[in-house]
Amino acid sequence: MKLVICAGPPTTGKTTVLKQVTKKLIADGRRLAFLKIDVQYAEEDEIFSSEFSIPARKVYSGELCPDHCNVMVLGDAIEWASKHDAEILLVETAGLCLRCSPYVEGLLGLIVLEATSGMNLPRKIGPMLSLADIAMVTKIDLVSQAEREVFRARIQEAAPDVSIIETNALHGIGIDPLVRRIAQANEIKFPLFLRGNPPVGTCTICVGKKEIGWKQHFGVVRPLEGEIFYQGE
Repeated sequence: MKLVICAGPPTTGKTTVLKQVTKKLIADGRRLAFLKIDVQYAEEDEIFSSEFSIPARKVYSGELCPDHCNVMVLGDAIEWASKHDAEILLVETAGLCLRCSPYVEGLLGLIVLEATSGMNLPRKIGPMLSLADIAMVTKIDLVSQAEREVFRARIQEAAPDVSIIETNALHGIGIDPLVRRIAQANEIKFPLFLRGNPPVGTCTICVGKKEIGWKQHFGVVRPLEGEIFYQGE
């Protein structure tokens, strides 16, 4: 089975891209399963199940960040997809934490960015872009050619090794190169490892301590003036 992790900021068109991909892969005779990871609301599983009649489900991360949730549930999700005899598991994650990478080492990582989001967005995404294999740039019909070229240059600046595919996903334009990459992608081999190193984020805020000011906390803290450091036991 192949695994494709699709991440990106909200409203970039992740679901639209994956719907076009699913349509083409099914036409090629592929068996798919779909998993959506979001924070508190999602209906993509219902859409994929009704439109394409494939196994689909969703997981709410709740108090976990979506990338953390992705690491936790992915092993079970692969088992679930295997039971449904899927050849390809598509995972769409909210990807809200710009410090993290949701991708799996050796397997296909896809980020979806919208060309209308501002020229400096690629500089702000971090590992979600820099550790991806493919960057799909959507909504290219809504910006000028000059803006498209600047946006592409900013992606290449932030992630020199990423492949850039421009698409008008609503009409399926530019989807075929992505479908070919998925067909050529590696199959799952265990054990699986997260691509890249997670950020250091151990702190008392994460476990519900609400006081304001770093002096009230322990773990990894940071003052206004100075770098992060660890305090406490």
